[in-house]
Amino acid sequence: MSPLLLMLTAGAGIALLLFLVLKYKFQPFVALMLVSIVVALVAGVKPADLVATIEGGMGKTLGHIAIIIALGAMIGRIIELSGGAEALAKTLIERFGNRRTPLALTIAGFIIGVPVFFEVGVIILMPLAYGVARSARKPLLVFALPMCAALLTVHAFLPPHPGAVAAASQLGADLGRVLMFGLPLTAFLCYVGYRVAGRMTRRFYPMTDDIRAEVYGPHVTNQDLEAWNNGSNQASVQATAAVSHMGLEESTSAIVSKLPPAPPPGFGLIVSLILLPIILILLGTLATSLLPPESTLRGVMTVLGAPLVALLIDTLLCAWLLGSRRGWSRSQVSDVIGSALPGVAMVILIAGAGGVFGKVLVDTGIGAVVSDMLRTTGLPVLALGFLLTMLLRAVQGSTTVALVTTAGIIAPLIATLNLTPNHMALLCLAMGGGGLAMSHINDAGYWIFTKLAGLNVADGLRTWTVITTLLGTLGFFITLLIWPFV
Repeated sequence: MSPLLLMLTAGAGIALLLFLVLKYKFQPFVALMLVSIVVALVAGVKPADLVATIEGGMGKTLGHIAIIIALGAMIGRIIELSGGAEALAKTLIERFGNRRTPLALTIAGFIIGVPVFFEVGVIILMPLAYGVARSARKPLLVFALPMCAALLTVHAFLPPHPGAVAAASQLGADLGRVLMFGLPLTAFLCYVGYRVAGRMTRRFYPMTDDIRAEVYGPHVTNQDLEAWNNGSNQASVQATAAVSHMGLEESTSAIVSKLPPAPPPGFGLIVSLILLPIILILLGTLATSLLPPESTLRGVMTVLGAPLVALLIDTLLCAWLLGSRRGWSRSQVSDVIGSALPGVAMVILIAGAGGVFGKVLVDTGIGAVVSDMLRTTGLPVLALGFLLTMLLRAVQGSTTVALVTTAGIIAPLIATLNLTPNHMALLCLAMGGGGLAMSHINDAGYWIFTKLAGLNVADGLRTWTVITTLLGTLGFFITLLIWPFV
């Protein structure tokens, strides 16, 4: 098949993928598998070889990422159900004081966002934002916007989140280096998000009636909230009384209701458990780079610093320190760990299907043609990764799908460039910037945030979409700035 026909086949395949997901609301895993099969057959893969191509792409991808994603979800689940995430956030709020509560919640979003998926993190932390907004007599958005922006920033950029892990796997990037560059990058972006959100929320955005009543009580109006936002004391006495006495209704899962009562875990313990796998992975990367091959210490650190080993160790420690030592039975520990898997099963399959699509592009020769075409654009590889990811993110909504699809498209080009391990890590982070940007009405995360924050569609676009796009773009420019020096 000629290069032109291969290009047309690839373009038609991506268009079909977007059409199925957007128009007919196909589950992304099903859509990716269907499109991969169609593209493979049209591009000339023999029917007898089709199954081998699909299994090869799925196996290669899942062999690397499934364990990492699953263990990361287990750690997050134990921290969540033990009350550790809430305890961490409350401690930060107490230490930072009332004036800096938005910054405290931003830091909580950054720390909790490392092991916990975005949606789960929002569900954990939003009740705290509700309580703080109620007691401080401030609009909810002042606290919720920087906190949730931090959660999504970590979700888009850092392992063990599925998009970052899948992209690194397909491109052959080292997760330790991704963390080494990504942690300070995302911390800086979260702080920028806090500052930008502070300026955004100087303007008042009306809240929907249901969320306003849930947070502040039925007697508080949007006029009252606007007066509080402007520092006025003219809000109604009735509204103030309602805020003072209203309580949040807390819902607990069936699993939590069966767990024995125990005091919440300590702040230091939770932070240590979150940081442990990160430190082990970073030490493994540094040992490989700095120690001689025959060194015993290098061998030990290479094993302990392997992402799956580091996360497995942390999972066992979480199960013991947050579970067994606090009175959970073995069956309860098992139930909590097992409850993490249904939520990530489909994410793992989507990442695997993205690997299948990438394998099809390589085996059919489409990847080589696309690689040649991308090379002729003259754009830096960082810009290509960022722009392709952002485009796919904008048109279909999922950060994970955008990252794995982009990785499949540009992998053949990357193979010809002889990039250093540091440059590969920066490329993954630049793609993460594209995956963070353009969160709008076709993104589930957009709806989760806007509904829980009580925003209408237009105000969600003015705040959430703007801040995520700004942070994603800034993340890309930072990688571009660092590129020549690594």
